[in-house]
Amino acid sequence: MDLELKGKNALVMASSQGLGKAIAEQLVREGVNVMIASRSEEKLQKVAQELSAIGRGKAAYIKADVTKEEDLNSAVVKTVNQYGGIDILINNAGGPPSGSFLEMTDEDWQHSFTLNLLSYVRLIRQAVPIMEKRGGGRIINIASSSIKQPITNLVLSNTFRLGIVGLTKTLAEELAPKNILIHTVAPGRIATDRVEYLDKARAEQTGLALEEVRKQAEKGIPLGRYGQPEELAKVVAFLVSGACTYMTGSSILVDGGAITSI
Repeated sequence: MDLELKGKNALVMASSQGLGKAIAEQLVREGVNVMIASRSEEKLQKVAQELSAIGRGKAAYIKADVTKEEDLNSAVVKTVNQYGGIDILINNAGGPPSGSFLEMTDEDWQHSFTLNLLSYVRLIRQAVPIMEKRGGGRIINIASSSIKQPITNLVLSNTFRLGIVGLTKTLAEELAPKNILIHTVAPGRIATDRVEYLDKARAEQTGLALEEVRKQAEKGIPLGRYGQPEELAKVVAFLVSGACTYMTGSSILVDGGAITSI
C-alpha cells in the first residue's frame, strides 16, 4: 500500500532513541523528511547519519529540551527553515519518575506537567498555523496504556497521560475543519530504555530478579512478549499517512492485548 508520505515533512520529538527514534526511522523509510530532536547532540548526530543512510527521506537534527519553550520554538523554526513546512508532528517525551502519591513533591508534579503535557500543548500551538497554511496535517501524541488502566506506582504518568487524551479529543473537533487530524497512541510494554527502567524499579520494590519481573509482565500480555519499537512505529506511520483520512481523535493502544477493558 502506498501511504502517500513521500515528500512530507515531520518533526519528531525525543527521537534520539526508543520509540521516537523508531518512528523517525519508519517515516524516513516512507520518504518523509524528518527533523529529530532530543537533549543529546551526540546521539542525535549518530541517529541523523543512520537515517540519512537509508536514502529515502532526508534527516536533520536539533538539540532540544522539551521542558524549555524556547527549545521547542527553535525546533519548529528549524524544521520550517530546513524543509519548508511541517506536515507531521510527533509529540513524545520521556516518562516521569515512578513512585507513590505521597512521595511526590510539588516540584515533581510541576516538572512532569511541563514534560508530559505542556510540551505537547506548546508544540501543537506552534505547528497548527503552519499546517493550516499547507492545507492540513497530522499530529500524534504519544502517551501510555495507562490512559485505559492506571499503572501501579506511576501516579505522575497516570495523571498527565490522561490529560493528553483530553487534549487530543478536544483538538480533534477544533482542528478537523482545518484538515488537521490528531490521535493519541498509547504503547504498552515496548522494549525500550523506559520500560527497562520501570522493570528495574519494580525489581527493587519487590526484591524480585529483573528477569522474573519481566516474565511476570509477559504473562499479562496475550501475545506473550514485549513489543518492539518498530511495531509501534508502523502504527504511527499509518495514522499520519494518506491511507488514514477518516479517523481523528482516536486513542490507539499498541500493547499486545494487555489492556482488556472495552
